[in-house]
Amino acid sequence: MIFGTLPSGEPVERHVLSSGRLRASVLSYGAILQTLEVSGVNVVLSLPTLEDYLTRSRYFGAVVGRYGNRIAGGRFTLDGVEYRLPANNGPSSLHGGIEGFDKRVWTVSGVTDSSVTLTLTSPDGDQGYPGTLTASVTYTLADNAIRLDYTAETDAPTVLNLTNHSYFNLAGGGDVLGHVVRIDAEHYLPVDDHKIPTGEPAPVKGTPFDFITPHAVGARIDGAYDHCFVLDGDISVVEPVSGRTMRVTTIEPGVQFYAGGMLDGETTSYGPHAGLCLETQHFPDSPNQPQFPSTVLRPGERFTSTTTYAFTG
Repeated sequence: MIFGTLPSGEPVERHVLSSGRLRASVLSYGAILQTLEVSGVNVVLSLPTLEDYLTRSRYFGAVVGRYGNRIAGGRFTLDGVEYRLPANNGPSSLHGGIEGFDKRVWTVSGVTDSSVTLTLTSPDGDQGYPGTLTASVTYTLADNAIRLDYTAETDAPTVLNLTNHSYFNLAGGGDVLGHVVRIDAEHYLPVDDHKIPTGEPAPVKGTPFDFITPHAVGARIDGAYDHCFVLDGDISVVEPVSGRTMRVTTIEPGVQFYAGGMLDGETTSYGPHAGLCLETQHFPDSPNQPQFPSTVLRPGERFTSTTTYAFTG
């Protein structure tokens, strides 16, 4: 069905998927996961109209790219050539720039009752990034889980870091400060005042970033989390009142845990900590930090990544 029309006249599609007790809706604008219902409870933050997504969204449910998270100074060097990117988060480039993948209409290239595939071509020079890149994401519902499968190819060397920016609230309302989180990660990435990693990973032991033993989002530092964790295993979230649980598995080396502290209740319709993000990804600013796992994609290579969010209760 048509969800709405952009000012340019381009239509935006909405596709509804279902499998067992899961039901999801996906928009072609931003490849957005608009809703995700578990036994009738929507567990992601959603906006009702296309106009809201154009004017009130903080990346709600979108696939962000070409580079999710931050690149310091809005620049990086690849094969001896410096590339400059739009600075849209202080001095940094965030989530692909001013017009990242979250603000594009993706082509719906495959649909079944329980899955949808969306494809986007990003031309050479798009937001400053080199190479023409073709990316796709497939959302699939099965076995009480939603799986996200990404692929990408390029015709020239580039950098790539795709992720989904859904905000989860397993209660379907209220805040997430009481949600209990476990992150199997013995290290996290300390950041500077611009939320750029300062260098080597640091141990979580003895810090507010130790989620190896589960604890509530709001139990330490008032839930002020917006940090990348170096994954050793999976992630789980429990909403203690309903008992609903989400388990996150991924092949990515990190996860950006953001507790929604910058939601303001006016421009977004949602107040602080209305949802939490678990953005599975490579590390922030990797193009400028050679000690981090590489995010370089070259011609002839095929980028693939899979993340699954599974629900019980």
